[in-house]
Amino acid sequence: MKLGVFTVLFSQKPFEEMLDYVKDAGVEAVEIGTGGYPGSAHCNPDELLEDAGKLKAFKKAVADRGLVISALSCHGNPLNPNKEHAKASHDILMKTVRLAEKLEVPVVNTFSGTPGDHEGARYPNWPVAPWPPEYREVLKWQWEEKIIPYWKEAGKFAEEHHVKIGLELHGGFSVHTPATLLKLREAVGEVIGANLDPSHMWWQGIEPVGAIKILGKEGAIHHFHAKDTVIDQDNVNMYGLTDMQSYENLQSRAWQFRTVGFGHSLKEWADILSALRLSGYDYVVSIEHEDALMSIDEGFRKAVANLKQVMPSESLSEMWWV
Repeated sequence: MKLGVFTVLFSQKPFEEMLDYVKDAGVEAVEIGTGGYPGSAHCNPDELLEDAGKLKAFKKAVADRGLVISALSCHGNPLNPNKEHAKASHDILMKTVRLAEKLEVPVVNTFSGTPGDHEGARYPNWPVAPWPPEYREVLKWQWEEKIIPYWKEAGKFAEEHHVKIGLELHGGFSVHTPATLLKLREAVGEVIGANLDPSHMWWQGIEPVGAIKILGKEGAIHHFHAKDTVIDQDNVNMYGLTDMQSYENLQSRAWQFRTVGFGHSLKEWADILSALRLSGYDYVVSIEHEDALMSIDEGFRKAVANLKQVMPSESLSEMWWV
């Protein structure tokens, strides 16, 4: 496995300065934002697609430092009933797929999106309960009329450009659990897989090792984020796991994101990484920092240090003891 970082946390640094910084910190791979929610501070898809010289220089800057690009990321909502938002998310996804092919990057990460509840809807609707029965009707309509048709076309486009789609299993979006990911994958094909982030499993009550076993059995893990979550049971008792408070309400929130090792023990992280390797995933573990209790630099460096203690990085050897 290679240790990487989702570089949007260093958006304030110029591209090559950022590469030098993360290389010095000990990572081997970078995941780069191309637009949508992550922004495009280090990568302008229009510019790189239109200018072969700039594309070559971009690739060289990464390669000269001994780094690889694990994924391009353009998280958005192409199913949003707000047509302007949906079009922007769709357009950047298509451009990112084309750019990934040119850069020889195998994975594009994004969200599945969330539709509205009917053709005239103004806002996305995320049904999470089977009763009253109208929620099931909304969910059925969303999958049959919006989610599957959209991703069949988008998946076909990605396949034509030799790129896989890594959907982040994130609350608020239609694909947010192993079951919903596999449902879409069954309808669309193996081009669809997970950008699996344990932090979003924990707050949904899903054990990451269990999720890895489920998805790994199907070869459905295309990319992996390293981010932790801490759950405050007293606050869960008040607000539940679907806590709608701002992430800024640190003292009262039911859960919040933490740097690797500050929500769950390194033993649990060792189990996660071992499960990944056992499932056949031997690609990049990409650090994502969203810890409000640590600075960007400190949170990132502590995540690097903690993961280096437990992450297998060498190729498997023969079982000499067998």
